[in-house]
This record gives sequence, structure tokens and C-alpha cells, in this order.
Amino acid sequence: MEQMRILSVNTGLAESLQVGGQVQLTGINKRPVRDTVHVGELGLANDSVCDSEHHGGVDQAVYVYSANDYVWWSQELDREIPYGTFGDNLTIAEFPDDMNAGDRLLVGDLILEATAPRIPCRTLAAKMQDSNFGLRFREAERPGVYFRVLNPGDVAAGDPVTLVEMPGESISMLEIFRAWYQLHPPVELLQRIVAAPVAERMLAKFSAKLSAATSANQKDD
Repeated sequence: MEQMRILSVNTGLAESLQVGGQVQLTGINKRPVRDTVHVGELGLANDSVCDSEHHGGVDQAVYVYSANDYVWWSQELDREIPYGTFGDNLTIAEFPDDMNAGDRLLVGDLILEATAPRIPCRTLAAKMQDSNFGLRFREAERPGVYFRVLNPGDVAAGDPVTLVEMPGESISMLEIFRAWYQLHPPVELLQRIVAAPVAERMLAKFSAKLSAATSANQKDD
């Protein structure tokens, strides 16, 4: 099997985009850059995050998408989809189809830790000029992965990437992705999610669901 490597490093400045009936600033328009880029605690240099309530931060500092999934989407949509289209900072060849929360990617000095799958939003649908794209993205189950930065470093297209799997129990990105859409996820599943090193935004959502489910079970008893 070919080793993982970065095919494209993508950044984007704030740009206006029509989302529903409003024009808003967004950093989703990522484009490949040729130079080496520094990755710090909050992500890539010269990269914009406009909706800080839902995106970015230390737990979702870097978004990675698979080059294989770009091939799949290009076939699915019958047009070429350039790297960076989905707002990914790093497009990686041979990226795993699924990975666990806590798994790490090593790129030189850079150490990234997987924290969450990407949940599609209206901004992505607007970018793709398809109001139903959020549903298509969900059904495709190719969400990509957010990472926190454990150790900063520099990246460039062509850099080799090493996967280090988290030892012990964890939960996969696809399990979390599917659970996000369940109205009443099983308590055992919620417990596994909140015990894993997931991103704070997701942790808050799933912790609330676990608390509600636990309360409901106690009332039933």
C-alpha cells in the first residue's frame, strides 16, 4: 500500500458568499498553496475562520479530507472537484476510510490528533450551489476529519504522513458521524463518545444527550 502523503495544502481568506437569503463572510473557499505553511495551535497560517461559533478553535484547528473521496465526489457529481473545495486544509492521499478519535497524524514536527468528523452545514451547501448537498454529504458518509494540533510544525504538498493509532478503547469518526443524526442514540454509544478525546463542541452536544437519556432511564426505573 502506498504511504500517506499530503497532495495539497489549502488556505483561504474571508470571502462573501450568499447563504440562504443572506450574504455572509466565510473562510470555506480554500485554495492550494505552493509554499510551506506553518501550522500552529489554531491552524494554518493565513487561513480564515469566520464562524468561530461552529468552526475552528483548538479542537478543530485542521480539517483533513481524503484524495480518494475527491475522486469519488468527482465521479458522483460528474465534474472535477478541486482540492480545498470542501474547506479542507490538507488533502491527503491514502487517508484511512475511517479512524478513531485520538488517532494521530505525524508530518515532520507536526502532530495532529483526530477529534471529530465534519458535519455539513448551509455554508457548504451554498458553496456547492446545491441546497440538498448537506443531505448528500451525510448519505455519502465521507465526512473528513477535524484535528487538534498537539505539536506545531510546517507542512507542504508532497510531505509523507504517518498514522499512529490510539491505544486502548476509542470510537470511530463514522460512529460519531452517524450518532450525530440519531434522535436518541443508545446510552452505551453516548458513553463511548464522551469518554473519547472528541472536540469540545461535539462533547457538549453528546454530553447533553447522555444526561437526558440517563434521566429518562431513571424515570422509567
